[in-house]
Amino acid sequence: MLYRNRPDWADVTPLPQDDGPSPVVQIAYTERFQDVYDYFRAVLKSGEKSSRVLQLTEDALELNPANYTVWHYRRVVLKAIGSDIKEELQYCREIIEEHPKNYQVWQHRRALIEWLNEPGTELRFTEVILAIDQKNYHAWQHRQWVLQTFSLYEGELDFIDRLLLDDIRNNSAWNQRFFVIGHSGGWTSEVVEREVKYTLEKIMIVKRNESAWNYLRGVLEHCEEPSTADSQRSLVKAKCEELLAAGCESPFLLGFLVELLQYQLEEDAMTEKETLVSTATGLCSRLSKEVDTVRCRYWDFISDTITSKHTATA
Repeated sequence: MLYRNRPDWADVTPLPQDDGPSPVVQIAYTERFQDVYDYFRAVLKSGEKSSRVLQLTEDALELNPANYTVWHYRRVVLKAIGSDIKEELQYCREIIEEHPKNYQVWQHRRALIEWLNEPGTELRFTEVILAIDQKNYHAWQHRQWVLQTFSLYEGELDFIDRLLLDDIRNNSAWNQRFFVIGHSGGWTSEVVEREVKYTLEKIMIVKRNESAWNYLRGVLEHCEEPSTADSQRSLVKAKCEELLAAGCESPFLLGFLVELLQYQLEEDAMTEKETLVSTATGLCSRLSKEVDTVRCRYWDFISDTITSKHTATA
């Protein structure tokens, strides 16, 4: 039944949407949509906070679950009438399961958890959503917020390991691993050595896994101890050269080796530069002409940069 035909809403005068005197492209709202939102605008203007308004917001969200104003006012009403937040969480879950990539409903859920000030089963809930879509950005963002707010990092690496066993190319899981380590123990020498070993083992399984190579790059760049970073770079360089000698044609391997050589050119003694420049530009040429031809201009640029920067000093 339309709100305008309901006796319990007879005391409210609906407020039509004001599109101006001459709307250019007027939206063809359905009769129900227009009815619900006319009454929502009316209670928003009057400031009414009641159980019937809560039901009205539910109808409005059914028609447009991404309407920020409706979600905000629903929270205002929930607080004003002292609603059961656990029940609201269940309602919120139902909306997320139907619209898992709706930013507004995830923001609403965060507000509810903040009110309760306890995470409940949020990690399990996000795990369920991620089982449906492992790359759901909103679920990952919510999970990270819960981990950080309530310091629930223990056991998270085990969860990530399970995800990577299911899909070693899961870039979201690699990103989550980086987030967890960066926000918990930090990139100490012990952690860096462990993560380099872990990542190289994963790379040996799938050598053309860009996610693992990117993770390895991040680990080396964020090492807190310079001496450990240098030793681990040497270890990784040796492994890369071993893979290259074995005939691996992964563009990520060759590109990573170029970066390691560039780093070495910046840090090592002058006497080694000529050989390093020759090796690096040779790899760039191979990437440009054979292995990664889609980005040939990029590799030509890197080669020219290395040559112009280091040939004179060599």
